[in-house]
Amino acid sequence: MDRKLFIDGAWSEGAEGTRADIRDPATGDLVGTSAIATRADVDHAVEAAATALPGWAATHADQRARVLHQAADLIAARAPAIADTLTREQGKPVPDSLKEILFGVEVIRFYAEEGRRLGGSIRPSSRADIRSLVTTSPVGVVGGIVPWNYPVDLYAWKVAPVLAAGCTLVVKPPHETPLAIGQVVECFVEAGLPAGVLNDVPGTGPEVGAALAEHPGIAMVTATASVPAGQSIMRAAAGTLKRLSLELGGQCPFIVLDDADPEEAAAAAARRSFSNMGQICISVNRILVSRGIHARFVEALAAETRKIRLGHGIEPGVLYGPVLNESVRTRTGRHLEDALQRGARLIAGGKRPGGDTYDRGFFFEPTVVDDVPDGALALTEETFGPLAAIRPVENDREALAVANALPFGLAAYVYSGDLERAWSLAERIEAGAVGVNVNDTSELHAPFGGWKMSGIGRELGREGIEAFRESKHIKMRVRDRLGA
Repeated sequence: MDRKLFIDGAWSEGAEGTRADIRDPATGDLVGTSAIATRADVDHAVEAAATALPGWAATHADQRARVLHQAADLIAARAPAIADTLTREQGKPVPDSLKEILFGVEVIRFYAEEGRRLGGSIRPSSRADIRSLVTTSPVGVVGGIVPWNYPVDLYAWKVAPVLAAGCTLVVKPPHETPLAIGQVVECFVEAGLPAGVLNDVPGTGPEVGAALAEHPGIAMVTATASVPAGQSIMRAAAGTLKRLSLELGGQCPFIVLDDADPEEAAAAAARRSFSNMGQICISVNRILVSRGIHARFVEALAAETRKIRLGHGIEPGVLYGPVLNESVRTRTGRHLEDALQRGARLIAGGKRPGGDTYDRGFFFEPTVVDDVPDGALALTEETFGPLAAIRPVENDREALAVANALPFGLAAYVYSGDLERAWSLAERIEAGAVGVNVNDTSELHAPFGGWKMSGIGRELGREGIEAFRESKHIKMRVRDRLGA
């Protein structure tokens, strides 16, 4: 599988013709290659998007919706093939790839309809002959930056609301996992999207990401990235005062109160810790367990973790695969070693599995450590790998204090048999979303985003499309033409 850049309605090799190999993280086998964009390619793409903007902005919302729905139908029909590509380039098992793609389809359909509901209002005015109309317009050309962990899903989170809002865009898909996205772009093209409205330029952050953030022709940047990458985008965007929507990293606490069901909480924690090998921004990083239930919970989580079997994601029945690359595996090992050196106890996992099935890939056993002290990397940094760190707490107040101690606030989880206790914590946790007795905080109709250093702006929900519209107040004097 080999893909090119997509600029102004055409596929091309780009200004320099640079290509990158894409390899299967489970085997090391070559999956395909991708063209890699340069700043010159970004300039070309932004010019195309700017040229296409007036026509797309003037297109009736119903017609924009028809294009989005048609693209969604094509992606859904091709989901098995796209999932196979996604699994081979990213590593997540096929069932998870299918789930990701089909949720992306729902996102596209949702914003197709939300775009039809954009409107305005007439506000009260200070005089009888004055009318105040408040309306919105497309913000302009948008730059999108998509990560490698959920490339198809998060591509939909950005592309769908931008297109439905009447904007055009230039997207930098991840250079690590660009192939499935190329198949998605083909669906938009076949759905009738006009040339220049969507431009897709795989590349590295220092080259293409920086070019988008700095470009004077870009009105807004929407990115899902790490905290350092988000800070870099903000600095680069400051020169032109771009609008920003940044969903950045987290260090998500999972609080288990002493009245929770330990087996239920452990099963939920295991799935949210190790799904996609922990390479999720809302993955469980630190588990804060009340002393009264600590021993039972640790035993249950260890049992859940030991059930997990790793393998190549294209094989039937495999639910957990490799991490993306050696960088992820090395970071996970470093966080584990730091915790153990500080006195933590290894409960499960903790090494690279051996054998022919694993030797060629980037596998690392799902790992649980207990009694992790404050200050350990596993409790203060985002591992973004298959490591769950347990930290006992004496009571609800200590759990809240530890949960809020870090400068991150993307998501948090509370498990309890008493909803009033859980509600009291949920209201005080400093995070953009809190899951109570549920291990996933994303919901199509609700806003998604972080507090503190976990980002600014919101995706999903109505907020996800309103971000790409600029408010405009039209104040006009209206004379009485009928008389008294």
